[in-house]
Amino acid sequence: MLAKQAFGKTGHESSRCLFGAAALSGVTQAVAERTLEVLLRHGVNHIDVAASYGEAELRVGPWMKRQRGDFFLATKTGERGRTKARDEIRRSLERLQTDRIDLIQLHAVQTMEELEAALGTDGALEAAADARAEGLVRFIGITSHGLLAPAVLLRALERFEFASVLLPYNYPLMQNPEYAAGFDRLAGVCAGRGVALQTIKSICRRPWGEGAEHTTTTWYEPLTEKKNIDLAVRFVLGRPQLFLNTVSDVALLPRVLEAASRFSGTPEDSEMQKMAADLAMRPLWAPEE
Repeated sequence: MLAKQAFGKTGHESSRCLFGAAALSGVTQAVAERTLEVLLRHGVNHIDVAASYGEAELRVGPWMKRQRGDFFLATKTGERGRTKARDEIRRSLERLQTDRIDLIQLHAVQTMEELEAALGTDGALEAAADARAEGLVRFIGITSHGLLAPAVLLRALERFEFASVLLPYNYPLMQNPEYAAGFDRLAGVCAGRGVALQTIKSICRRPWGEGAEHTTTTWYEPLTEKKNIDLAVRFVLGRPQLFLNTVSDVALLPRVLEAASRFSGTPEDSEMQKMAADLAMRPLWAPEE
């Protein structure tokens, strides 16, 4: 079973692996039901979905109708304006078959300009705050991708008391000194303020090569062998503060959860260096991009 820890100051003890429901974006309800069995078997009690994840909210909806009390439920709005974000949040409630979302997140805020739009007058943050005041959501978070993510999220925390943040974290990416320093600064702020720190892309091997056959539903080429997934998962969970959002592929999901269930401590840097060299691992975003 997965270890649990406080999800920031929300009062919820979340499994350290959160189910990244992007894995359900293109599957049938039958596949989703089998996935639920996997989650329950490993003790996952936190679901992270988004309005933009294809059919994922519709697949999670029947679970919520039956087992709402078993999960901390998070979703996301990618809208930046107040009106469209308000409408998207209400649509998510309908699709998820629930009258309350535990965490609504401003999704994939990539730049300072996007942040200003989402947090400014008539921005998405106002819609999230309205929904919280109405009792439709309990907490508000924010997510970001790419090399600017630490800086964007640090700025966001200066502007508003978010309950959680989410951004990429894996071994190749953390070899970028600027990103690593920004991540460490963000982690320090989150620890000091009781903000939950969620991570994505844990088992990223490298970007898909040009013309490569995409053999999984991840948008990057993932690690697939047990020993390598174990190391990548240990790298994330070896930092006690972090939550690991699972992979966006239902076939790889059990391997990630099994690796987390076997967690035996932080790997040696020499182990990570060897794996990175042997597998020609590369970060998703190069500094010049």
